[in-house]
Amino acid sequence: MFEYDQDIVEVLLNDNEQFQILYKQHNTLKAKVRDAEIGVLPLDDLSLGTMKKEKLLAKDKMAAMIEQYRREHV
Repeated sequence: MFEYDQDIVEVLLNDNEQFQILYKQHNTLKAKVRDAEIGVLPLDDLSLGTMKKEKLLAKDKMAAMIEQYRREHV
């Protein structure tokens, strides 16, 4: 995730509490989605779809924060 912006991600993880929360939330959801898709975590399709949307929303918010950091610091 954000391979090309790893330096910015590291800065935001160290300095921005909101980014830290989103990063942790995204990773948690990513693991749950993976577990649900392989059958380890039993979830109905609606719950899985909702979880995927939440994961994507967290990623989109992080991407916006990375872009804002880039505009302000680069």
